[in-house]
Amino acid sequence: MVKTERNKTITRPSEVRVKDFEEVSQGFTYELMKAEAERCINCKNAPCTSGCPVGVKIPEFIQCLKNDDLDGAVKIIKLDNNLPSICGRVCPQEKQCEDKCIRKLKLGGSVAIGSLERFVGDYALADSKPIPKPSKRLDYKVAVIGSGPSGLTCAADCANAGLDVTIFEAFHEAGGVLVYGIPEFRLPKDEIVKKEINKLTELGVKIKYNTVVGKTVKMQELLEEFDAVFIGTGAGLPSFMNIPGENLNGVYSANEFLTRVNLMKAFKKGSDTPVFVGKNVAVVGAGNVAMDAARTAKRLGADNVYIVYRRSKEEMPARIEEIEHAIEEGIQLKLLTNPTKILGETNVEGMECVKMELGEPDSSGRRRPVEIPNSEYVIPVDEVVMSIGTRPNPLLTREYADLQTTKRGTLIVNEDSQETSVQNIFAGGDAVTGAATVILAMGAGKNAAKTIIARANSKNV
Repeated sequence: MVKTERNKTITRPSEVRVKDFEEVSQGFTYELMKAEAERCINCKNAPCTSGCPVGVKIPEFIQCLKNDDLDGAVKIIKLDNNLPSICGRVCPQEKQCEDKCIRKLKLGGSVAIGSLERFVGDYALADSKPIPKPSKRLDYKVAVIGSGPSGLTCAADCANAGLDVTIFEAFHEAGGVLVYGIPEFRLPKDEIVKKEINKLTELGVKIKYNTVVGKTVKMQELLEEFDAVFIGTGAGLPSFMNIPGENLNGVYSANEFLTRVNLMKAFKKGSDTPVFVGKNVAVVGAGNVAMDAARTAKRLGADNVYIVYRRSKEEMPARIEEIEHAIEEGIQLKLLTNPTKILGETNVEGMECVKMELGEPDSSGRRRPVEIPNSEYVIPVDEVVMSIGTRPNPLLTREYADLQTTKRGTLIVNEDSQETSVQNIFAGGDAVTGAATVILAMGAGKNAAKTIIARANSKNV
């Protein structure tokens, strides 16, 4: 086996991209795609496929690329993944499929599976041929609550099987976290997300916008009208540190900050929902959402943007690519640092922090950060964005108390079927797992759809 170096995707220069919201990564050209596909040796046991949460047949679709059969590659991927353009951009392939690639360590690096998937997905979106209609229609109605990755996946699989599907979306646009949480420079909305959703409606899926299940419509009403209900409401309720000063003007949760910018277009002049952007911004946290918030603040005109994180760089949970892009764009890392107080009278004027050091590993296996005595210092900032995690909104479970939840507020489901404690109510994605990845949410949506489709077929025998 010959060592060949992994091909790199085309990336816009940092000094250019930081001034706008256009997509950072430009993906592969056709020539780069072909060169990268040739690096796959088509392993018989396909370890990469075992690393994919939805089981995409990776060597098979890459073989199609080698053969210049792009339509074949689309068909193979879409057997398991309805959103390849999205997954190719935002999924942590380096921790999943690419982590299993045998080229990873000594043969030039893992095959760039995510970038190849993106190439195929974008080709499929550009295809103007009409979506094939289901070969049969079943007398079975499915309500999907939420149009994020799990809801879209469940809806697509059920619609392809001939079921009557209606999505109930609280916002005025579909896509869930794909539209409100992930910035345009990582995931273009019009070119990618909206096109994927349009293909879904072409299948006959209906979407009811501005509809909050639990308020606008009650769960019991859905159960009376629909044969099955899938809950994919995500985990949009932000967490805070409960330190002094979190109620000052200029303190945001990352969810609010990103939703105002991504969904409500707060960066435009005259926006009905403007967002304050300081000249010196601290983002507390180090996950992908924190990187998104920091890079967004930089694009909105902040002079200095700091990632404030209580552990070291090695423990940062964000994707390596996102961390590298952030650093290239001038985001400053203040590591082994923990906020203790936000300073100011009415508006944010600074943030008091303490320095940390890493002690013994905790239950997660990461070394526990320990405060260094008498190490307090102040970071001069006028805006703080908290990005330390989210949890499910309890609105639905309070309205329909029969749904059993964990202490964290996540829904309890059967792992095989995704069915909740109430028969014919299913759930998946962040509403079950807490904040996780797009592809894991999609896997849960597919899992639930299998059970729903099986029951529909039994009813329609």
